[in-house]
Amino acid sequence: MPLMVSISGIRGIIGESLTPEVAVRYSSAFGEYCRKGTSTAPTVVVGRDGRVTGKFVTDLIISTLRAKGVNVRDLGICPTPTVQLAVERSGASGGIAVTASHNPIQWNGMKFIASTGMFLDGDENRELWSLAEAAPSYASWDRQGTYVADDSWIGKHIDAVLSLPYINMKTIQARKLKVVVDCINAAGGVIVPQMLRRLGIEVVEMNCDVSGIFSRTPEPIPENLTALTERVRKEGADLGIAVDPDVDRLVLVTEHGEPYGEEYTISSAVKFVLEKETAVQAQKGHRQQMIVVVNLSTTRAVNDIASEYGATCLRTPVGEINVAKRMKLAGAVIGGEGSGGVILPAVHLGRDAIVGIGLLLQMLAESGKTLSGLRMSLPLYYITKAKIETGKSSVEEIFKAVEASYAKDGTINMDDGMKIDFPNSWVHLRKSNTEPIMRIIAEARSNVDAKHLVERLKKDITSYTMWRMPSS
Repeated sequence: MPLMVSISGIRGIIGESLTPEVAVRYSSAFGEYCRKGTSTAPTVVVGRDGRVTGKFVTDLIISTLRAKGVNVRDLGICPTPTVQLAVERSGASGGIAVTASHNPIQWNGMKFIASTGMFLDGDENRELWSLAEAAPSYASWDRQGTYVADDSWIGKHIDAVLSLPYINMKTIQARKLKVVVDCINAAGGVIVPQMLRRLGIEVVEMNCDVSGIFSRTPEPIPENLTALTERVRKEGADLGIAVDPDVDRLVLVTEHGEPYGEEYTISSAVKFVLEKETAVQAQKGHRQQMIVVVNLSTTRAVNDIASEYGATCLRTPVGEINVAKRMKLAGAVIGGEGSGGVILPAVHLGRDAIVGIGLLLQMLAESGKTLSGLRMSLPLYYITKAKIETGKSSVEEIFKAVEASYAKDGTINMDDGMKIDFPNSWVHLRKSNTEPIMRIIAEARSNVDAKHLVERLKKDITSYTMWRMPSS
């Protein structure tokens, strides 16, 4: 597997595509990137997600940055959103989160954060990649960067969430909730239980030892969370919480041990924040247009909820930085992605499971409902996902064929692959950056309709690609 280089940073398999040479090359390039336009030594914040290979990769990064004359603030094991928060609030020149997100244990990677606390965008990444291809240069012996270990940011991250005007700790404490937590033995193992206990919650820890030895396949999707769902039922807990290794995605399990649905993490958070913002505006007697931003593959439930509160829902191409940039430009009150990623600008402009946990617990405590009851109060949609091989046909050819067949029935958006919006459903086609496949995501009011839409597109695409194949 080659090194994956994208808008999400770099990631690869340790010892194969992600080698010490690669870590040094990209660290040097990022140090150069952070030095531009400044005559003083920049400061870069570094944190890692707890993987077993994280320490030596981080050591390489820190040593390289210091050799570039860059000062380093080392947060140790912490969530990626904690690194983003530290960059934004400390005035650092940038940050590096050492993580491979939800990839398996043999992977690791580097996510690059701008001085804004947001990830580098497309143009910024291209500049970084160009620097990585150039011959590196280093500072003289008397201009080496400094090093500071700073383990205070997990506490500051929790404080930032609990000090939100939306959060009333006494209300949550009074609910006396019992929560099972699965942090996959990675960065969430300290911060999640610590925050829950500050809220008076009885915590049942699963996989919270931060050993970096993953207890399950890392991506927090239902098929990987069977142990959590069983434990929730066994403990008689009010809910279960799962996060991915770097804690930017939040997944919930109901009191019945059933998946809440990643799409409904963001839907619930949007409903809660819009309700609170509406109440604040009513109290002030000043009505202001509220903006929500999500990506093109996120559930239509967000649009329904936004409409309920008179808010506008904007959509962007998939990718956290695309959502975050649009949120900043539009002055959005909340946004995120349907993979369980909540972005609340009042804390910082990045996906953050800790923010999501705070909002969802407050919503649950105030409502007096069970988590399954909360889910039933939201607009009901079903999402189905699939992938299909594209063969030798170009994506552009496939899109043209699909457009010819479906343009009369729906509205087509080409901002990110092809999305077709129908009156009661939608389908999104996106080319994989790493495989000759196309991903198909469909949503409808029933599971049957969503699956039917996916199968219909798969059949049509297969027919087209087969027709394009040369005869033998």
